[in-house]
Amino acid sequence: MFMCCSVSSPQEDVEISSFHINSTVTSRYAITVITSRVKNRHTDSKEIHFEVKIPKNAFISKFRMTIEGKTYDGVVKEKEAAQQQYSEAVARGESAGVVSSVGRTLEEFKTSVTVAALSKVTFELTYEELLQRRHGKYDLLIHTQPMQPVADFKIDVSIKENPGISFLEVKGDLNSGELTNAVTTINRIKCGKNKEDDQQTTCSSCTENGLNGDLIITYDVERTNPNGDIQIMDNYFVHCFAPSNLIRTPKNVIFIIDRSGSMSGRKIQQTRSALDHILGDLDSEDHFGLILFDSYVDVWKRELIQATSSNVNLAKQFVKTIQDRGATNINSAVLMGVEMLNKHRREGSASILILLTDGDPNEGESNPDRIRVSVKEAIGKKMALYCLGFGFDVNFDFLEKMALENNGFARRIYDDSDASDQLQGFYDEVATLLLSDLELLYEGASNLTETAYSMYYNGSEIIVAGEITNNSLESFKVEVVAFSRSNKVTYEEDVSLADLPDVEPQHENVTQRVWAYLKVKQLLKKELTLTGAEKEAAKKEALDLSLQYSFVTPLTSMVVTKPQKSDTQIAHKPEEGEEETPVLSTALHLGSKTFWVVELLLRTHHTYESENILSAFRFESLQPGNVNVAFDRCFLSSSVCFLFLSAAVKSVRFLISSSGQSKPLCYDVPSASKLLLLKDLSSEFSMSGKLTQSGTGFDQIALHYKTDHHLSVSTADIIFSDGQNTFMLLWGQELTVHQADGVSVILRDSELDVTLGGVRVVILLHKEGGNVFLWPAVRQQPKHDSLQGILAKTSLQYEELPGFIIKISDQEEAASLSTAKDYRLSSAPSVGCWLVRLQFALQGELSDFTVTQL
Repeated sequence: MFMCCSVSSPQEDVEISSFHINSTVTSRYAITVITSRVKNRHTDSKEIHFEVKIPKNAFISKFRMTIEGKTYDGVVKEKEAAQQQYSEAVARGESAGVVSSVGRTLEEFKTSVTVAALSKVTFELTYEELLQRRHGKYDLLIHTQPMQPVADFKIDVSIKENPGISFLEVKGDLNSGELTNAVTTINRIKCGKNKEDDQQTTCSSCTENGLNGDLIITYDVERTNPNGDIQIMDNYFVHCFAPSNLIRTPKNVIFIIDRSGSMSGRKIQQTRSALDHILGDLDSEDHFGLILFDSYVDVWKRELIQATSSNVNLAKQFVKTIQDRGATNINSAVLMGVEMLNKHRREGSASILILLTDGDPNEGESNPDRIRVSVKEAIGKKMALYCLGFGFDVNFDFLEKMALENNGFARRIYDDSDASDQLQGFYDEVATLLLSDLELLYEGASNLTETAYSMYYNGSEIIVAGEITNNSLESFKVEVVAFSRSNKVTYEEDVSLADLPDVEPQHENVTQRVWAYLKVKQLLKKELTLTGAEKEAAKKEALDLSLQYSFVTPLTSMVVTKPQKSDTQIAHKPEEGEEETPVLSTALHLGSKTFWVVELLLRTHHTYESENILSAFRFESLQPGNVNVAFDRCFLSSSVCFLFLSAAVKSVRFLISSSGQSKPLCYDVPSASKLLLLKDLSSEFSMSGKLTQSGTGFDQIALHYKTDHHLSVSTADIIFSDGQNTFMLLWGQELTVHQADGVSVILRDSELDVTLGGVRVVILLHKEGGNVFLWPAVRQQPKHDSLQGILAKTSLQYEELPGFIIKISDQEEAASLSTAKDYRLSSAPSVGCWLVRLQFALQGELSDFTVTQL
């Protein structure tokens, strides 16, 4: 579990009088309550922000605010049912999405409330998660970073595991000798932490703003009963099955490695490093193979070979030679792996495919749905496919569906300095196979979660929950049937229902909530791969359970009604790979000749003259009929918001990726602008484009290279000239390739892959809402600083400051949380971003990036 709380108002105005985290873990199920009491010490009303980070695997189940004795509770509703409140919040310019993804494993819950002078507010957030056993342990992670020392600061963790705890460690920056001495490895563990103010600024992980660090509790349970741990409460059961001391099953494993051009640099280096370690960890009974793919598919050996020390050393030498090049032919590579495994079937062994890629399929068969069909048909449930998606350019939705359809799962590998460790960490999870083809049977029970598993790996755990519906049973019988190597094994347990222990009040309904949590998680995953009536049935069942148990899931929203009149926020659950759920903002829109003040929202009794209001905004020259300024800041005071509207609002939103930050920056460019996109004087390369009038994307893009190569791309056709020959291509035609003298033009359905000298650009044709438009994605460019154009900066470093302020170098800018479609990817995912002015993002005026002709 991971937690962070902050208050973005100045410290002298806001005091956090108490801050408590209470986490109760019962049979791996953690229910965490975060309570923060905050006082406005100012003589005017203040807007106070409450922010906490929670695990992506968790469901928020409760949120409430108490102000001056009155409590405001969040209510979980179906997303569609919450649409009216959502739309009203957007119309008022309020935050309309307060849960967002931040980093690898976290989501951030944010809300704010205006508190009267010298008044207090208490925030309380509850979330629930089932801890996952990986590498033979459970991790409970707590991170705290208040914006000031807190007089009453406490973390309490209570763990109750009936089998007993086999080991427990307390680590992290917040750990101390006093805490370690307070922890004992008995069935019930109470961990507490309460630091005085001076200790919160002088400890090793502290700053002048108080505590800043992690508290990590790692543990595992006793496993004396090979049949597993069975908990029964209120006619619901939870069965945790993780036998050990079994003979490992040999595996036939093929590593399918993407070496396309986008894997260049650190990615390919980290892949080589990880493979070096992974190959060294293969057991001598294992057999393995290596497949490399870009536009073409190459195999190291035509057949699988045994993992002897000499063979492993040869493979390591080969891995060192892997170089990036070409496009991404995923379909042929996976099918090649299936063919090799089918030729090397061994009795008593398991077959595994591990695919690592960082991009969309764009060579050979490039349609993700058709690839899924062909792979599923080829595998035929005879082997497991695991998909590792490297970075955020990858089509993770496609990889996840393909893995789930073939007895595996997908995992995102984050493009950070420890990517090699992430790859090896994944392999360690599937390195030691103990059982296969498991079936878990429960007499007299129904409403079961998943009971069939293709493989069980050492260090993991299978959890099944359900309802005991036969009230005449005297005992509850559990049977697990599986295969160890080629031998059938059976585990049986008989639990007397008459001898069940009394349930402590704080643990009531835990088994039922575990069942509901597992059921919703599995239905959401199952729904991904279903179609038609089956898909709708799974979705409805997941929705009904989410509403019944007040879980904020991808199908539900939490409506948070705040004390201000008609002030509402909507908390959504982000999808995997989604950087931010939609957060809509108050906006200033300026017309070409005049502007109109439509609505003025005053949250205090202050009044202002209209000219003072207008002087708070920064103006720039505007093109007729367009808008190129948008802010959500309350410019004069944190207690005043202004909403301006104009007649014509048309612009195109661009993204700039960020270095070291979870969210990119975004900015708006007036529609119909003619833009210099990229220019490299050293290679005589230039690319420019014209934005559509409708504000969707580009309707024309032109590329020039040296004096004789010209490429004109529109939504209708593509015309290329190399100085001697001119030819025309049409979108949607069959694969077409033209390559000569450092120039490559490859058309695949709705993607045009162009390489001119040292620059590679993929131009994508998008169809959305009846509109057809183009979007250029720069995949490779020279690394010198002489590049010009709006796309010259592929990444930008910035710093987030309190109060929604973004700092680049020594410049600061008011920003707003917003969203943008990332049209650089064919799937065009919606991502969260910090919306800033074009001038701030590009460090220049719009006129610096425009051209008179393409």
